[in-house]
Amino acid sequence: MRRGFLYAKAKEIGCNKIALGHHYDDVIETILMGMFYGSQIQTMMPKLHSTNFEGMELIRPMYLIEEKDIIHWCQYNDLSFIQCACRFTEEMEELGEVHHTSKREEMKNLLKYLETMNPNVKKNVFKSVENVNLATIISYSDETGKHHFLDDYNKGE
Repeated sequence: MRRGFLYAKAKEIGCNKIALGHHYDDVIETILMGMFYGSQIQTMMPKLHSTNFEGMELIRPMYLIEEKDIIHWCQYNDLSFIQCACRFTEEMEELGEVHHTSKREEMKNLLKYLETMNPNVKKNVFKSVENVNLATIISYSDETGKHHFLDDYNKGE
């Protein structure tokens, strides 16, 4: 709903692009949340054309910038963050009104733990969605539908 409103308002004022502030860590966390909670392997794309608002494009200019580098840059330039909606649960938790962490916070904590054993874990998660070999995937979906490895399994005999 928020995204639809954003697209509609951008279109209304004559914009053809919407830039979002997602960064590298958001991408990694989203990949893991999709796997652990959505039963899917996918990522957020650095840019994409809107399917509902013709001529509108979404871009993520900070896609490859790590969160820690953004935080450092903001601190260096004496800037502060404006809390976004995805932080709502965390703010409520700080007030003692919610007693659980968000799924994104779970992923941050998991990655922090995994990095103690493998400092390249975030890089490896990111690279894993670049290095997909469809011949080794049980099934996948594309614009033509869902494809299962058994669909072509016996063609080589």
